[in-house]
Amino acid sequence: MTEPTAIGELSQDVKDAQARFDTGMGAHGAASPYPMLAELRATAPVHAGWPEMSIAENPPAGPQIFSAYTFDAVKAVFTDHRTFSTRCYEAIVRPLQGPTILEMQEPEHQTYRKLHEFAFARSSMRHWEAELVRPLVERTVNRIRDAGRADLVEEVFMPIPVRVIAALIGLPESDISEFHRLAIDLLGFHSDMDRALRASARLRDYFAGILADRRRTPRDDMVTVLAGAEIDGVRMSDEQIYGFMRNLLPAGAETTSRSTASLAFGLLTHPGQLAAVVADRSLLPQAIEEGIRWETPLLNFMRETTRDIEFHGLRIPAGSTVAVNLGSANHDERRWEDPGRFDIFRERRPHIGFGHGAHVCLGMHLARMESSIIFETLFDRLPGLRLDPGAPPPHIAGTYFRSPPHLPVVWDRTPGSRTGPAAMTSTTRGES
Repeated sequence: MTEPTAIGELSQDVKDAQARFDTGMGAHGAASPYPMLAELRATAPVHAGWPEMSIAENPPAGPQIFSAYTFDAVKAVFTDHRTFSTRCYEAIVRPLQGPTILEMQEPEHQTYRKLHEFAFARSSMRHWEAELVRPLVERTVNRIRDAGRADLVEEVFMPIPVRVIAALIGLPESDISEFHRLAIDLLGFHSDMDRALRASARLRDYFAGILADRRRTPRDDMVTVLAGAEIDGVRMSDEQIYGFMRNLLPAGAETTSRSTASLAFGLLTHPGQLAAVVADRSLLPQAIEEGIRWETPLLNFMRETTRDIEFHGLRIPAGSTVAVNLGSANHDERRWEDPGRFDIFRERRPHIGFGHGAHVCLGMHLARMESSIIFETLFDRLPGLRLDPGAPPPHIAGTYFRSPPHLPVVWDRTPGSRTGPAAMTSTTRGES
């Protein structure tokens, strides 16, 4: 696999696309959805309606909308994938991304998920870590190292995951910026469906050329692996491979960008915890999990009921939409004490930030590996990393996708020139 060449800043086209996306998703200001979600959880695990229109009783018979908020309710929806089906995504996702495993049902889903798993083999993960991700991260951080200040969102957390995805599917360096812009436009279908459909069509045509090339000349990338994958005579169609590639940015890059940015925000605003992780890197895995729990990058998913059921005291007819709020589930007071507090030392209990059950995130191991390498490199090469005292205080925004829009930081260009977080010890870990 060929590692991307020179790493530059995000293009203005990508920044504009991200701004349109954030505007369309209402991600402005520092308002948090968590106080409202706490009130909803306190009232009932499951409500009829969307959060902003939750009602006490079900409306008359017919397909309806319900929302699950507690950890147990959300986990139960994900666990029972036969009752709570993903087929609702067929009408939403297929026109934009083509056929994907997201809307597939059993037994078809199980077969095609195994085909997709060829692209995320553990042996490949070790190869990617050493030959792609670590060199890419180190080059990106080295580019800003001498500046002494940066916006980590724009210069580290946004560009790295999309470049990893681009490298995994074998895109040339010259095409990455356009791929990134089109992928963001595709993801922004909520606010501009026409733009999203145009982006989808352009990506499909582009990926058709990539796939045709790999069939002629196989390479060491995901597209080649998927083109040759087979289980019991079943292979992925070309359209399914295009769907997989169009799904990679929202499924792999967008959420990883946001989860790393939110973890950095949590650590930088809790210097004692930052110092502990810098001093003891064995704490990094639990810090990554706490970051995903505390600020889940993608809050909402949907399911459709396949039968009439009684669920947490509500009668839910077949064909109803059930929205599951992962952010609310990961802030459930019944499972975590003071869940709104960022605390990497809290009792470790599994969160549900990657989903659960048959449709659990395929790329979660890649996301964790990227996050680990990013933070190890930041701690090693940017000593005394801290929030920029001369910049506006950062904040986390969003009610659907959540993360800090900007994260201005400074560091010591000459290691050891000041006493910063790296010089502290884990005895300060109680600071929050």
